[in-house]
Amino acid sequence: MKNEPKNFCRRMARREFLSTVGGGFSSLALTGMLGQEGFLNSLNGATVTNPHQGPLATKPPHYAPKAKRVIFLFMYGGPSHIDTFDYKPELFKYDGKTIEVKTFGRGGKKNEGRVVGPKWNFKQHGQSGAWVSDLFPHVATCVDDIAFIKSMQADSPIHGSAMLMMNSGSILSGSPSLGSWINYGLGTVNQDLPGYVVMLDHTGGPISGAKNWSSGYMPASYQGTTFKSEGSPMLDLKSVQGMTMTEQQRIIQSLNHLNEGHMESRYDNTNLAARIASYELAYKMQSTAPEAVELAQESEETKRLYGIDEERTQEFGTKCLLARRLVERDVRFIQIYSGGAHTDSNWDAHGDLEFNHNKHAGATDKPIAGLLKDLKRRGLLEETLVVWGGEFGRQPTAEYAKGTGRDHNSFGFTMWMAGGGIKGGMSFGSTDELGNNAVDNPMHVRRLHATILHLMGLDPNHLSFLHGGLDKRLVGVEGADYVPELIA
Repeated sequence: MKNEPKNFCRRMARREFLSTVGGGFSSLALTGMLGQEGFLNSLNGATVTNPHQGPLATKPPHYAPKAKRVIFLFMYGGPSHIDTFDYKPELFKYDGKTIEVKTFGRGGKKNEGRVVGPKWNFKQHGQSGAWVSDLFPHVATCVDDIAFIKSMQADSPIHGSAMLMMNSGSILSGSPSLGSWINYGLGTVNQDLPGYVVMLDHTGGPISGAKNWSSGYMPASYQGTTFKSEGSPMLDLKSVQGMTMTEQQRIIQSLNHLNEGHMESRYDNTNLAARIASYELAYKMQSTAPEAVELAQESEETKRLYGIDEERTQEFGTKCLLARRLVERDVRFIQIYSGGAHTDSNWDAHGDLEFNHNKHAGATDKPIAGLLKDLKRRGLLEETLVVWGGEFGRQPTAEYAKGTGRDHNSFGFTMWMAGGGIKGGMSFGSTDELGNNAVDNPMHVRRLHATILHLMGLDPNHLSFLHGGLDKRLVGVEGADYVPELIA
């Protein structure tokens, strides 16, 4: 109070006394006891059976899962849905004509444009009669195992923010990625391998870089680990090989000590924590990782199935085969990027659509079909969810006065899922006659994430992480429901 004398001793309530005596040490003790009882763990929506086992200890799902692992095939740059899996006969009729159509991409908002008809023929395949263009003749043989989602929508038509949304549920950086949420919710089965692996294109990483597989405000142990398809799978694994166990332990202890000295700097502390987690993982992986990525153990027939014997498909095929070997070893979440860097190094077809999509579809079609077929014949597809797609689709009109290039389209595009409890041989949702906007059962990215979490046995509206005094969720504060029509 303002008028209290300096020596005034205010009467203190018993509860206030207990909470403040000893600098609040009694409250600390209470927190410790609650933690041992598992009370605090339940607040975050992730159940920990033994809090002393570490953050990656295996945790029970919220309910019986249909999938145990996820392989996300990320077509960076935005593949054109209307040239791949979303057949629109009207586009052939309007090819070359300028019509009134509202679009919004990197070039801004437009009210008219010159239609670019599909440059590949479409045919129906499988018992389901799914339409697939000539770009994907191998994937076309797998359509009865695939559920096509033709009404996807996202919040941004710009690569950086759209990538972050597809990977983390938010157009802003700093949020944990999908793989981080899954490993946070379920833990890691194989403690000697990462629970979350990312394999990048040989041309480089996508825009926004490591933010796309970051653990955000979660501990660094949940972040994605980048794997190489040749040589030592991760950089820090190579650096610790050849060292004695004592030398390795000293490095980790030194990094931990340095980390403690930088607690006042959130940026430094986060980077050091990630580095420590990387070294500790490399330390555990010394005996396990080389065997996991050793493709010499595979038959020549299997390598041909993935296209590893062909120059065009060798790189992506190798990564798909590595993904199969990793799911066999209980890695929870694997993401493989097709395309990197900028322009025609990825699916971002602003200039020559035919050159761009022939290049990238040609490099991925056979490996993707090989992955689906190999998983199925080994009995792994039932418990492995395979997701295909990019950050958005493309517009039905040309971006420039000349050429076949298309601008970005986040208002209606196609993704697909297979295995892991998915109902194969079906399509969900649709776009308008030009493939410009989702009109039937629009499906936001958050519903895609909710469906993936649900298939993994996690309640998307219950799985949360306490950060900044708020219960944060992958599906946002508004929540999202999974799509029951997609589930077998």
